[in-house]
Amino acid sequence: TVLASQYQGKRLNSPNDVVVKSDGSIWFTDPAYGIDSDYEGHKAESEIGACHVYRIDPQTGDVRIVGDDFVRPNGIAFSPDETRLYVADTGATHVKDGPRHIRVFDVSADGSLSGGKVFATCTAGLFDGFRLDDAGRIWTSAGDGVHCYDPDGTLIGKILVPEVVANVVFGGVKRNRLYICATTSLYALMLPINGARTF
Repeated sequence: TVLASQYQGKRLNSPNDVVVKSDGSIWFTDPAYGIDSDYEGHKAESEIGACHVYRIDPQTGDVRIVGDDFVRPNGIAFSPDETRLYVADTGATHVKDGPRHIRVFDVSADGSLSGGKVFATCTAGLFDGFRLDDAGRIWTSAGDGVHCYDPDGTLIGKILVPEVVANVVFGGVKRNRLYICATTSLYALMLPINGARTF
């Protein structure tokens, strides 16, 4: 079932990452990587002309822009209590000295966002997909593996992987196995923490 393919009659670029909130709303990023060339998708001009973050209303199915000041919005995830939304911007792929960071937003009851300060800047390549554990720490992909950030934005550790990492997810019965999707391999690592519940 297609949930969204257009915004105001214009074709979406190439939806990239998605997260579902407990109220059933669906939030996704729409960079242009899938239409930039035939390498990752099908080369085409952007009908929208920009790259945004969107929210699909769980009752009406309406699609609306919730974030419009990104170069290339990419990974996306909520804090465990869903009061904050984290979004990676990998605009450095297209803009000299462009963004290579994760921003954090406050989420209001009506689904609008405020804030948007830089939470962390990648020191090795670019952030891509990421997930949070139940203590609010971010486990994010990077050029040299997985970086772990404290809720205050402090880098507290790395899992070094011999190839670029694209995304991570917590799995297993106790959500304490971290699956790491890298360029050519899938890694799994048991951790002494538990991933945040997702809906």
